[in-house]
Amino acid sequence: MQRYLLSRLVQSILLMIGVLVLVFFIVRLTGDPARLMMPRDASPEEVEVFREAMGFNEPLHHQFFSYLRGALRGDFGRSLHYRSQAMPLVIARLPATLELALAALLFALAISIPLGIIGGSRPGSIWDTLCRAVGLVGQTVPNFWLALMLIVYFSVQLQWFPTFGRDGIRSLVLPAIALGFFPLGKFTRLVRSAVLEVKSEDYIRTAYSKGLLERKILSRHIFRNVAITLVSIVGVQFGYMLGGSIYIESIFAWPGIGRMINEAVQARDFPLVQAIAVFSAGFVVLLNLLTDVAYALIDPRIRYED
Repeated sequence: MQRYLLSRLVQSILLMIGVLVLVFFIVRLTGDPARLMMPRDASPEEVEVFREAMGFNEPLHHQFFSYLRGALRGDFGRSLHYRSQAMPLVIARLPATLELALAALLFALAISIPLGIIGGSRPGSIWDTLCRAVGLVGQTVPNFWLALMLIVYFSVQLQWFPTFGRDGIRSLVLPAIALGFFPLGKFTRLVRSAVLEVKSEDYIRTAYSKGLLERKILSRHIFRNVAITLVSIVGVQFGYMLGGSIYIESIFAWPGIGRMINEAVQARDFPLVQAIAVFSAGFVVLLNLLTDVAYALIDPRIRYED
């Protein structure tokens, strides 16, 4: 187990180093950073003053090591738009994004797990048809289109929920549904496939032949094995939901990291963009590491095979 954890930890550290390098060079591959960050009507003298203040006139390797030293301290410079340190701004928006992503994940799991288990345990039934339909629709409907339809119907016409903002549970419902609809379809198909696979195992047929109640077989044998497959994808999908909520947060004016990165790109606030990119990547890497650990704890065969 220790060797397994150490190998995953080393991989995570190497991945984060790669992210830092990639973010640094992507910003500079887009052109002159000083010219990109300054207003279009800025004079050459103003651009030169800004370039010197930001250190862009130094050799590239000096800029890289300076950036790396600052990144290791969590210092990505000052936001040009907010006039304060970039990383504290990102961390301040994290609770709103976590709240939305967790609500969306709970919505997806609460529907996909029972629906996938019932559909997989009764292939060919009406429940199985519903399960496959939810999986197909969930993975094909664009979340930004769904968000707009939810606003038009439930906010404008029925006036059940607010159209934007973060003000209590009612304002969380629609963005959580819009963000969680794609994972809902993915989890439903995954659970259904896992149930169908587990049901064909010999020990499941033996349990049925012994006369065990189907409810006990589903809870004690089938669901435990399905959980192994589900855990391996939930952590990764949750990371994608954290980073992929840009459209949803912008549509619902949700004050999270996704909306902030949209504002930072429009304002050409590259220090803030760098901080968001590194922070989001680090969060995803951490979730992947925790997922690997949870996967190994649930299924000991993983750590023995590693």
